[in-house]
Amino acid sequence: MARISEDPEAFEAFYREHVQAMLRYAARRCRDSFDAADLVADVFLAAISAASGYREELGSPRAWLHGIARNVAAAEDRRAARLWSAESRICGHRLLESDDIARLEERLDAEKVGRDLLQGMSALPSSQRAVLEMVAVDGLTVTEAAAALRISTVAARVRLHRARRAMQGRLAKTAGPRSAPSPSSVWEVS
Repeated sequence: MARISEDPEAFEAFYREHVQAMLRYAARRCRDSFDAADLVADVFLAAISAASGYREELGSPRAWLHGIARNVAAAEDRRAARLWSAESRICGHRLLESDDIARLEERLDAEKVGRDLLQGMSALPSSQRAVLEMVAVDGLTVTEAAAALRISTVAARVRLHRARRAMQGRLAKTAGPRSAPSPSSVWEVS
């Protein structure tokens, strides 16, 4: 992992392994393709900067990268000034080809359900929401989510259980008795 900040081939391999997960993450959180592309780029730039501090005992590279992604997304307001500055420097340059934009727009459309679920999760306490999002939406294991959030696996399991119960109750209320999905089909992750 430490090599990704110094070795372009190591970074390329890391990027290729994780870019699809980060694109899914960004597509659920952004409403336009440019914002999604910026978020993914910022996550990988932050990963390059933080690579020397990666410690394997705290979790997998996947969990580590999701932790970085959460921090980058949470810092959106703070980075708005940097983003504006960067955009003013590259004004007039085309960053994405039309095919790239079309693929991002397709991904944004495909992730609409995920964005809707995230919006529904906004009523949960942030500690429960973070674990549920990482496990049910991002596909991390409970252990990986715990490592990314720097909490114990037991605490992550308790938060996940409480979040699932709360979301299942909300889904049952909004869907009605006939069309409500079964609790096991909504948030269960293998």
